[in-house]
Amino acid sequence: MKFATVQNGTRDGKLVLVNRALSRALPIPHIAETLQYFMDHFQELEAKALEEFNRLEAGQANESIPFAQEDCHSPLPRAYQWLDGSAYLNHVELVRKARGAEMPDSFLTDPLMYQGGSDAFLPPHESFPLGSEDYGADMEAEVAAIVDDVPMGTSAEEALKHIKLLMIVNDMSLRELIPSELAKGFGFVHGKPSSSFGPVAVTPDELGSSWKDAKIHLPLNTYLNGKLIGNPNAGCDMNFSLAELIAHAAKTRCLSAGTIVGSGTVSNRDRNTGVSCLAEKRMIEKIESGAPVTPFMKFGDVVKIEMLDNSGKSIFGAIEQKIVAAANVQKLVKAK
Repeated sequence: MKFATVQNGTRDGKLVLVNRALSRALPIPHIAETLQYFMDHFQELEAKALEEFNRLEAGQANESIPFAQEDCHSPLPRAYQWLDGSAYLNHVELVRKARGAEMPDSFLTDPLMYQGGSDAFLPPHESFPLGSEDYGADMEAEVAAIVDDVPMGTSAEEALKHIKLLMIVNDMSLRELIPSELAKGFGFVHGKPSSSFGPVAVTPDELGSSWKDAKIHLPLNTYLNGKLIGNPNAGCDMNFSLAELIAHAAKTRCLSAGTIVGSGTVSNRDRNTGVSCLAEKRMIEKIESGAPVTPFMKFGDVVKIEMLDNSGKSIFGAIEQKIVAAANVQKLVKAK
């Protein structure tokens, strides 16, 4: 099944089912008004939603409406919890080198994870408000899972059963703010603004054989101003699966239904696949030529993130965001 949340003037939007062609949507208020409600009652509502999805996919839902990605919010416009791991150690190593930090051996067995702000995600086609170009704005293309209730102490094997929906993510980072924050020894706040998720969340079975070992074995395409900068395979060089990240998160606490767990920036050791963030590109330039050349994002830059299936069809829709001055966004909000 495929789900999306259409903006309707409320915080949590309106839940719809989306066909595989991403062309038609079917509101299901008789099942669930919002995706959070659906996650809270996943087991009892799944069969009902599947019946409606099959009707939509067969072209039998006469009450369906055209689906427009531009009208969507992130599938969960806000979540009780957003935990982002860093499962691709190639990315960890490169980014730490950029800060002059080595990678401890413990990172090979104990995944990194931080808790991000989840009270207000950005819609996938809404401009990203940036306070200053000096902050070092950088996209981070990732994949993520939405879980149902996960008991404390859940194993990775059991955690796999709790992965109910999958998404793509733009977990923006403000690179120039991060080093001073981490130097305090207490984690990110300013360096991690609101994230955005692809318009469509899908059940794992929608990926077919590309979903294996709690990993999505497909390239994740990242574009900057219309130019492809990378298409690393999300299933390659992933040192910790999504199930392992979920188990890590649940070590000392339960995870509530609707919790989102991210993979961290998708990164392959094969340099030919390009990058999913500019920090990696800058570090590679430094290694190869002595100094980074590529700048971080500026006002007016546009980032696009999308994953296609083996037949070339978009799975999650696209995240496409323009970087704009935060002051301009505030003016627009007040004008409304």
